Amino acid sequence: SEENMKTDFSKLKRAKQPMPSWVLEALQERGLLSSYQARPAYQQNDYIAWITRAKLPATQAKRLAQMLEELQAGGVYMKMRHAASARC
Repeated sequence: SEENMKTDFSKLKRAKQPMPSWVLEALQERGLLSSYQARPAYQQNDYIAWITRAKLPATQAKRLAQMLEELQAGGVYMKMRHAASARC
């Protein structure tokens, strides 16, 4: 659960976004929760804000799929190269 996350969110410049249960379930179903938790706090927070800001369920689903794909691939954050998360 979100409470088990060891990421330090104290330095975020934006308000911490609560993770919706359906996002957590998707991460768990795909086996990507640890990959998500390994990302920096700002990325975790930005992904959740970006997904949940979408008004239409179809847009939320599309954004969730992009996040899951990026976590699966590693080395990508919001369609940008992210070397720190690259898989060897």
